[in-house]
Amino acid sequence: MAQAAPAKSLLRFITCGSVDDGKSTLIGRLLYDSQLILDDQLAALERDSRKHGTTGEALDLALLLDGLQAEREQAITIDVAYRFFATAKRKFIVADTPGHVQYTRNMATGASTAALAIVLVDARKGILTQTRRHATILSLLGVRMIVLAVNKMDLVAFDRERFAAITARFGAFAGRLGIAQVAAIPISALKGDNVARKSEAMAWYDGPALLPFLETVDVDADPPGGALRFPVQWVNRAHPDFRGYAGTIARGSVKPGDSVVVQPSGRATRVERIVFDGEDRDEAGAGESVTLTLADEIDVSRGDMLCAPDDPPAATDQIAANVIWMHDEPMLPGRRYIARAGTAQAFAQITELKHKINVDSLEHQAAKTLELNEIGFCNLSFDRPLALDPYKTCRDSGSFILIDRVTNLTVGAGMVVFSLRRAANIVWQKLEVDKRRRSEVKGQRSCALWFTGLSGSGKSTVANLLEKQLVDLGRHTYLLDGDNVRHGLNKDLGFTDADRVENIRRVAEAAKLMVDAGLIVLVSFISPFRSERQMARDMMEAGEFLEVYVNTPIEVCEGRDSKGLYRRARAGQIQNFTGIDSPYEPPETPDYVIDGADGDPEGAAKMLVGELRARGIII
Repeated sequence: MAQAAPAKSLLRFITCGSVDDGKSTLIGRLLYDSQLILDDQLAALERDSRKHGTTGEALDLALLLDGLQAEREQAITIDVAYRFFATAKRKFIVADTPGHVQYTRNMATGASTAALAIVLVDARKGILTQTRRHATILSLLGVRMIVLAVNKMDLVAFDRERFAAITARFGAFAGRLGIAQVAAIPISALKGDNVARKSEAMAWYDGPALLPFLETVDVDADPPGGALRFPVQWVNRAHPDFRGYAGTIARGSVKPGDSVVVQPSGRATRVERIVFDGEDRDEAGAGESVTLTLADEIDVSRGDMLCAPDDPPAATDQIAANVIWMHDEPMLPGRRYIARAGTAQAFAQITELKHKINVDSLEHQAAKTLELNEIGFCNLSFDRPLALDPYKTCRDSGSFILIDRVTNLTVGAGMVVFSLRRAANIVWQKLEVDKRRRSEVKGQRSCALWFTGLSGSGKSTVANLLEKQLVDLGRHTYLLDGDNVRHGLNKDLGFTDADRVENIRRVAEAAKLMVDAGLIVLVSFISPFRSERQMARDMMEAGEFLEVYVNTPIEVCEGRDSKGLYRRARAGQIQNFTGIDSPYEPPETPDYVIDGADGDPEGAAKMLVGELRARGIII
């Protein structure tokens, strides 16, 4: 009886490096020399080479990967192009990623699942800043093996000394990053030298060509085995008598009867059944998508994780992490983002940027914010505990993305370094008097009226008059004014975007405490960003936060200019002035809009008193 051939192993790898180093051409050459291009693809490539090619009469192999029209017109790679191919010895999935600095975020996406990276370097240019940036990201993302492909050797006359100098320089940098495995191969992707087979032009090189190396290299994406990590993707109710928990096993294996812990709740149970495609299984391992049923009726939902009880991930609401910033708008500590870690989601704040990393020198530099493509080491807090591992232990349960709450765009990617347990010994103290009781004795319901608008819009005037009218009615109030708070609580803050975010965060926390004290709190701040106003709203219970937009055209505000601020801002004497050189984002759905140009602040205050009566806040 004939014996079945052993299954081929799969290697996921990425090509990266600076722009024009030849990444797409290299992958095209690998496919072409391995005779893996179909006839219709070859015909299309010939047509595209005549129309978009950059190699004269020869085939432009880069066009096999550069699928976007914008890429072909600009001769750069923008998106991440994934290709599957196989040789007699191995199967491959390769991600061709952008080299241009503005698309570094795409490169990080491609590297997140790679076990090996080919870092291309133009032999003429040597190691560039983008080369170092990519190598730094690879080290943070846990890529264990790097192939340094020194490309375009034909353009330096196959110079051995040039190859040795580049190899030595990159090796020293990789060593500082902690990358232990680096294999250097001199190639010419355009000519095919040392790509699929050894080159006679570089007889001095005694190592393997690139493709034979990829066919035989031994590298795992994650350490084998490990304790169970099963993120729950959805609750499977196939019929009324069935409750299962579906997901993909991120690490480890599971059998019926195994004890498990549900994180972050910490509840213990055991696995009763493993169901796949309607049938029971005796075991399931990493990478398999299955449904598990549990022996006990316990609360498990999407975002929870079933784990080995002897080695569970931390259930933590505070972590230290490396963050790669991926958006044109800078990262602002204190701003609320959405964090997604596997199937779990929470609100997140970067509470402290400890330092950012200079990708040229690897220095740790002090910073208040991160710009596009910068990398920083940060402390983060979540609004609820998440089940997280250190990234070096498990990629799937140690990584997360950050999403802007207003635009819903992914703005950052993070890798957990360790959890912070600073709050482990802090618990909520039970109080006998609560917010409802404090409000009742004052004859009112507590709330926060948040006045927002440009400087000079009249918001402080209206808030001042409203407080006077409320006090005359015997109500209990407090007015938090932007200028007054900057004399004390926020005197250490300036007017950069980062400081403005922190300014509003502190004020929102203070307003929340005053609402809890049973007061009607009037908050008069420019508060230019929608994200921070939404953060303040989210801190309160439903109906407690009322946004009052004092809508006054900037020309009217400038005409008033009682403090001379606009005049000084126009003259360049004040930097980061809202409405001049710093943006103001008007509310999209405020609770109340006041026309600040009509000159009747007293009437506006009376209107708000009536609205508070109608809402039952003034009893």
